[in-house]
Amino acid sequence: MSTKNYLQVGDKAPDFSATAVHQQEFKKVSLSHYLGKYLILLFYPLDFTFVCPTEIIAFSDKYDDINALNTEILGISVDSEYCHLAWTQMDPDSGGVGDLKYPLVSDLNKEISLSYNILNHEGKALRGLFIIDDLGYIQHLTVNNLDVGRNVSETIRILKAIQYVRNNPDEVCPANWQPGDSTIKSTLNPSKEYFKSI
Repeated sequence: MSTKNYLQVGDKAPDFSATAVHQQEFKKVSLSHYLGKYLILLFYPLDFTFVCPTEIIAFSDKYDDINALNTEILGISVDSEYCHLAWTQMDPDSGGVGDLKYPLVSDLNKEISLSYNILNHEGKALRGLFIIDDLGYIQHLTVNNLDVGRNVSETIRILKAIQYVRNNPDEVCPANWQPGDSTIKSTLNPSKEYFKSI
């Protein structure tokens, strides 16, 4: 049996400090800086690739909706901050991502990717997505292979569900739940009422 310590939902998110690019400037970011807010960590393999810009731009396009939920985003790859800067200075029709509404973090030494257990054998980060709550605990994680992009709308749906059950601790969200849908009371007899209603 492997003794490697894999992260799970409910674990404290590993802290880190690194250089990021945002609004054409370098800045230091750390996980602890975001305590008090929810945070989406958006790991991706490399700048100047094929699937990555579609995800990075899609999350930037929905940034205002995500930010309205007391949530920030950090994109993270094993590229240098200089590579991130060059990528954000290029328009999407030229292979770049243009100005983004959230920072891209440099994980050149791969320490962040290792601490989140998403570094593959080629030394690239898999498409790991972590939702970290305002207290610094992992509430959701998903990892895709390099060829499959993620769904921003589903990330937002999950984020809303996480926040809903935090604010309503006696309720749970069923499959395909959307804000405004019925929830289930997390005790046996009241839960039967939900199933009678569907």
